Amino acid sequence: MPQHQLDDRSVLGRALLILEAFGVEDQAVGLSELTRRTGLPKATVHRMSRDLVAARLLSASPDGYRLGRGLFELGMRAATERTLLEVAIPFLQDLFTRTSETVHLGVRDGDEVVYISKIGGHRQARSPSRIGGRMPLYCTAIGKSLLAHSGPETIDRILTGPLIRRTPRTVVAPGLLRAQLAQAVESGVTFEHEESTIGIACVAAPILDGSEQPPAAISVTGPVTRFRPEAHASSVQAAAAGIASILARRAQTNP
Repeated sequence: MPQHQLDDRSVLGRALLILEAFGVEDQAVGLSELTRRTGLPKATVHRMSRDLVAARLLSASPDGYRLGRGLFELGMRAATERTLLEVAIPFLQDLFTRTSETVHLGVRDGDEVVYISKIGGHRQARSPSRIGGRMPLYCTAIGKSLLAHSGPETIDRILTGPLIRRTPRTVVAPGLLRAQLAQAVESGVTFEHEESTIGIACVAAPILDGSEQPPAAISVTGPVTRFRPEAHASSVQAAAAGIASILARRAQTNP
């Protein structure tokens, strides 16, 4: 989970510390657990949580605290992500209709991909991705699409840093990863074969802007028992190009 750079002794810093203590999988978190996760005094957590509930940034229940609807409303006012979602969703829905498999939209945040949209049906693959969830760039198809276009300094830093093996098939050899990223730039697509999670395969393509930088990427994921990512590479690439084209036109109309 990303950590803010504010002083934890400030009111805002402590409020963010509490909000960032919630994980993607959390349903409700009790006061004692929030105190443990934040390292703040229990009285401080109680007082600030009460204020966050009043501001609709948290909600309270008998089971503990949850992130509030006010956070969602604020997030949807973020112009860049809102425009991206508005443009991308029809393409993601088309991809889902065509493949009947799970479709993702993700953006890069630091060394991770953050999933901002996910469309899946009743038979969708069991994957660790969640809307608002994060995964390392180097072991997911959508992450590698973003990383391949992130510039040599970023690529060098990630490939020379610790590469955690999430499954037996995770690629942690820097030379092999570098070759995959170079191939991604050339072909326009990236693949994952059980590198982040056993049992799933994935194909992804970047959404490139006018300077060949990717504000986002899209992917289709399915179980290895039936899904052949190579067969859907052209569809994913065409959808990414369609999203990029509309975003470019909007940018020209509303500079």
